[in-house]
Amino acid sequence: MKIGDLSIKNNLFLAPMAGVTDRPFRMLCKKLGAGVAVSEMVTSNSLLYGSEKTIQRANHEGEVDPISVQIAGADPKMMGDAARYNQDRGAQIIDINMGCPAKKICNVMAGSALLKHEKLVEEILNSVVSSVTIPVTLKIRTGWDRENKNAIKIAKIAENSGIKALAIHGRTRACLYHGHAEYDTIAEVKQNIKIPVIANGDITTPQKAKFVLNYTKADGIMIGRAAQGRPWIFREIDFYLKNNKELELPTIQEIQDTTIEHVNDLYNFYGELKGVRIARKHISWYTKGLKNSAQFRFNMNQIEDVRKQQTAINDYFEQLKVSGKFIPYDTESKEPLVA
Repeated sequence: MKIGDLSIKNNLFLAPMAGVTDRPFRMLCKKLGAGVAVSEMVTSNSLLYGSEKTIQRANHEGEVDPISVQIAGADPKMMGDAARYNQDRGAQIIDINMGCPAKKICNVMAGSALLKHEKLVEEILNSVVSSVTIPVTLKIRTGWDRENKNAIKIAKIAENSGIKALAIHGRTRACLYHGHAEYDTIAEVKQNIKIPVIANGDITTPQKAKFVLNYTKADGIMIGRAAQGRPWIFREIDFYLKNNKELELPTIQEIQDTTIEHVNDLYNFYGELKGVRIARKHISWYTKGLKNSAQFRFNMNQIEDVRKQQTAINDYFEQLKVSGKFIPYDTESKEPLVA
């Protein structure tokens, strides 16, 4: 797949998620098959460039190419300046956030709130594209509510502005993450523009990925929440799309090794105190649905020490190895993954 002149190893994208897609998680997902891993959203406000949060979110040291940085804001000039600032610091793709439905983002007329203001969308896109020499991509939703879906119009504005790829989440701003994503709008957008379209929303299995690609004719897919605690979903999808059969599931040993590798990277990236606390949510995701995991997670949330956290993780997984297999989480029955 290509975004502008930039070649991507496959058509699988990790969605930007605040508080999740930091450098350790992006690197892990790329290692396990993601072609592109988009950074957490960074501010376009130059007054915040030096803040600890912004510096960490824009840290790509040692990360495998391509480096994709998502920026957010509502002022065209500031967005252009932010794009240039991140290009100068190593970004190879600039992604514009017009998809986030969070109130604190929409209240400052950024994220998906911009979909109501098509002229401003055009001004922002033109400003960002003209400010950099690298490809610019855009993330949107289908509209701001079910009665006002303007994704096709926004997509045409994006194409005319020089956007090189468009990711669409199959919900409106008003839907937040409720209900089911719909793919009809994504299919309609794909029919109306020539730039690559990336489908996003409720893609949780290799089979669903293939269905969405076939149904929408999209060029790629973007995985968000389904990668939390399951970064190997990218290699599973990649294998299924190429071979039309399922890849062998990870063993308990691999899940244990992946969890330990991930939390160690978090300690190194954030420091031990902050790293231990941030690691808790990832550990929770890795163990979701596993036998006795509720008690394990409760105990984990009381631990403040790196070594104790590592020991607790290893002890827990050692108790599971008698099964030897990881069974995909059954969201309908809520049955334990390991008997």
